[in-house]
Parts: sequence; structure tokens; C-alpha cells
Amino acid sequence: MRKLEGKVALVTGGGRGIGRAVALKLASEGARVVVNDLDEAPASEVAQLIRAGGGEALVVAGSVTAEGFGERFVGAAMDAWGDVHIIVNNAGYTWDNVVQKMSDEQFQAMLDLHLVAPFRILRAAAEPIRLLAKREAAEGREVIRKVVNISSIAAGGNPGQANYASAKAGLIGLTKTLSREWGRYKVAVNCVAFGWIRTRLTETLADMTIEGREIQVGLQGATLAAMDQMIPLGRGGTPEEAAGSVYLFCIPESDYVSGQVVICGGGMGSI
Repeated sequence: MRKLEGKVALVTGGGRGIGRAVALKLASEGARVVVNDLDEAPASEVAQLIRAGGGEALVVAGSVTAEGFGERFVGAAMDAWGDVHIIVNNAGYTWDNVVQKMSDEQFQAMLDLHLVAPFRILRAAAEPIRLLAKREAAEGREVIRKVVNISSIAAGGNPGQANYASAKAGLIGLTKTLSREWGRYKVAVNCVAFGWIRTRLTETLADMTIEGREIQVGLQGATLAAMDQMIPLGRGGTPEEAAGSVYLFCIPESDYVSGQVVICGGGMGSI
């Protein structure tokens, strides 16, 4: 029996990078996955890979910051499979600048993406989860559901990332609060804070168009060259290794762990 057989998992930003690896990992252990990505093509590709491996998946494309997204995302899982067992709030990107050059739009965009959007998704899931938990309690069953919010070691502060760091620190606060609010519904709410994970957002500086904005993402070449020497394990992590840390919070062995933050950074970073 696979560890997540029959579970329903929702993964934001599941078409690329870490989110892709998370969606495929959960599916490989039996979860049915609702794959979100800003663009439909990469999300559909991941869903096809899951189906090709004998799993079940559906796609809910679009920005997690869009009005009503949370209800649409959670509703897709409920309509298709009648349950929600795992929610992974992973979608994100960075938009860096020093504070004196950071616009209101730039600051707010990171809050909306990394903090407000997860809050809205979880708020949309609250009533379905409450009703499911109530029914299970009446039947004398205990079903532990999981929320894994994705933060960053930048939550402890990082130059040029006042917006991103503030949002990721706020997400830790949201995690700890919901772990206390949702314990009565048998939901374990935890957080993984990533360090240096090798994705398209941690490569050499490049211009990208994201949600209609021209944004420079990545790092300076000198910083990239120094990163491996700064990490105790000697290298950046892979998306698959990052997904493994999320997976740990999703499996039955972690059912009694809630309100915690685990750093996945090869020994680098603290919060």
C-alpha cells in the first residue's frame, strides 16, 4: 500500500520546479492531485505524467491571486473527488529591490502572492474540511488532513527582499495560527522553509514576464559561484529533494506533528 493511497492533494505552482516535483512525488505515493500553475501548459504536462503513471490528476490553471481562485481550486477537488486531504501552498516567485527603490506595487505583489493567496485558499477549504471532520467524528473515525505552507530562510531577513521576506515570515505566523485553530478538525498544519534550491528562479539573472510584469529574477554570477561554498552539504538542493521535505509532512508518520517549521537548506539558514 502506498502511503498516500486515496488521498486528494492540491498543489499550487505545480507545473514547474519544486511544485512539479511535489505533485509528482505525492502522485507516486497514490494521491490524486489537483495541479495548479499560472500557465496551463506546464500544469497539463504534469497532469499527463501522473495519468501516464496510472494516477489521477486534474488541472486548475491561473493566478492564485485572482479573485475567487481559492473557491475554484478547492471546489475542483470537491467536485471531482469529494474530499481534500492535503494542501500545499507552493506558488511563488521573487521581485527584489532595496527598500528605498521598492514600489508599493512591488511590495504588495509579494504579500498578495506568498501570504494573502495561501490565506484565501485555506479559508476556502475551511468549511468543506469542517463538514468532513464533523461527519468522520460522528462515524467514530479520525482522518488527519495536512497543510504544508512553503516559506523560505529569507523569512529571517535577506537584503533586497523586504517584500518577499515579510510575506514568508507572515506565512509562518499563519501556519502556527491555523495549527491551533484547525486541530479540532484533525488538520496538521506545518511549514517548510527552503534554502538554496536549484530552479529557474535561482539561476543567473534573467528577465521574465510574470503576470504581465517584466521582472528580473535570479542571482548575480558572483553570488551563484559562492553559494555552494556557503552550504554545509556543499551544493544547492534539487527540486526532488525539496519535494521530499514536503512529503515528510504529508505521510501518516507525521500525523501528530503540527505547527512546525522545517528548514530544507542543506544545513544553511535559520529563522
